Amino acid sequence: MDTKIFIFGRTLSRIEFKLAALCFAIFFITQTSVAQKKWSFGFRPGVDFATKDLGDADIGIGVGFEGVLAYEFMRHLSAYAGWSWNVFYDDPSFARSDMDFKETGYTYGLQFIHPIGRSNIDFMVRAGGLQNHIEVENSYGDIIADSGHGFGWQVGGGIVIPFGEKWSLLPSIRYHTLSRDLEIETVKTNVDLNYISSGVSFRMLF
Repeated sequence: MDTKIFIFGRTLSRIEFKLAALCFAIFFITQTSVAQKKWSFGFRPGVDFATKDLGDADIGIGVGFEGVLAYEFMRHLSAYAGWSWNVFYDDPSFARSDMDFKETGYTYGLQFIHPIGRSNIDFMVRAGGLQNHIEVENSYGDIIADSGHGFGWQVGGGIVIPFGEKWSLLPSIRYHTLSRDLEIETVKTNVDLNYISSGVSFRMLF
């Protein structure tokens, strides 16, 4: 016998009720699964310490920033992609005096975030690629050389310190390397931009 069930102003048969309950369960499980996939956005200013000269230029210390969007597709493991800008100064440079060396482009890769013991602080490691280029600017802001975009890579690690439900600070250290050709006044030079970057990311979950 197909028992009738009265709900939400309608009379449902037992079969209809079971189908409705099954649909609701599937919807709930799907939404719960989606909710567990966390998006995050991080903005990271930093200071860069070159590990070698850029060609004949003693570039020393640089500064920069990065914006990254990440998606946690597995527990603790996220894919990220973003854009970065860094600048180094040299006086004199291998080209002429008062040159700026700007590196900009795209960053992407994987990052692993996991709790440290029973604390609410996590550790983070990341590794990925770069698609960046190096521009040389004179003291007037004119671009006198552009290497074009090319592949590089970076690795790093840090800790995640939460404050509030959505926000966290992420102090980190990275090693960054990019090799490109620069042509200045018909002279082509292969340069390696290698540096260690120290910074703090302001991270928001959503």
